[in-house]
Amino acid sequence: MNILWLQSAGCGGCTMSLLCAESPNVLETLEDAGISFLWHPALSQETGAEVRDLLTQIETGAIVLDVLCVEGSIVRGPLGTGRYHMLAGTGRSMLDWVQSLARKAQFVVAVGTCAAYGGVTSAGENPSDAIGLQYDGAHAGGALDAVFRSVGGMPVINVAGCPTHPDWVTETLLLLAAGALDAGQLDDFGRPRFYADHLVHHACPKNEFYEYKASANALSQAGCLMEHLGCVGTQAVGDCNIRTWNGDGSCTRAGYPCINCTAPEFEEPGHAFAETPKFAGIPIGLPSDMPKAWFMALASLSKAATPHRIATNAVADRVQVPPTIKKPKS
Repeated sequence: MNILWLQSAGCGGCTMSLLCAESPNVLETLEDAGISFLWHPALSQETGAEVRDLLTQIETGAIVLDVLCVEGSIVRGPLGTGRYHMLAGTGRSMLDWVQSLARKAQFVVAVGTCAAYGGVTSAGENPSDAIGLQYDGAHAGGALDAVFRSVGGMPVINVAGCPTHPDWVTETLLLLAAGALDAGQLDDFGRPRFYADHLVHHACPKNEFYEYKASANALSQAGCLMEHLGCVGTQAVGDCNIRTWNGDGSCTRAGYPCINCTAPEFEEPGHAFAETPKFAGIPIGLPSDMPKAWFMALASLSKAATPHRIATNAVADRVQVPPTIKKPKS
């Protein structure tokens, strides 16, 4: 299976993340599965005329394209021409190339939230008119229209994340190579369900504090980050705390709140990322699959039952009160 990887408007962070894949590394993983790059801007030697010739051969059908991977959002400005982002040396915009090559590919993969939904590149007033491949934020229809299907009959596969986890990319490609990924295995926003059927909350190391609603007041503290510090891990899809980064890392394991970077429009929360908006003292963003009244009743009971150890450690930057182990009576 061959891959053409294009980098559009973004920081390149998803490629940097992908190169952090280990045990085995990304190149060994793909090679062992018979997957190779026709071209990748950071990994391939070809440049200039060689790349222009390759793109032309793909476009004319002389080279069959199995997977088109696009990293970064697609820029439509000015006035829908896409000419704010030209593919160097070709005289054509990235928008034009993506729209053309997507129709030649067996599968199209949006790598990262920018490519999937517009992401950080589309934040604010969005002067470049940046959008995702098949979504404009949470709305279907982007650089490719809402009904687009690749040669293989699939919509764009949105491997969202900012940056996306390296294993999410490699597992998606391995599933495609094995013929084991179809539209039924994507969620409502086109994300592969092997990671999107989980919440970031699952396996979070702060879950003991969450259960007792023992909250941190500052980022350096060990308690739950939901009540005061903006964590939306109970609403965000991703297996970040199950399939950790670089062996043992995640945002919440590092003491920072989950900002829901796998979701459309996460870049515009309407408040500081490390701030929990509240109404009458109650956090607005409660777990999405639990009635608010139940949550508040449970929270009140949990706070009342919080052990001294958990309440003390929640607002400390390290363990102040260790667990007490009772010795059995002799």
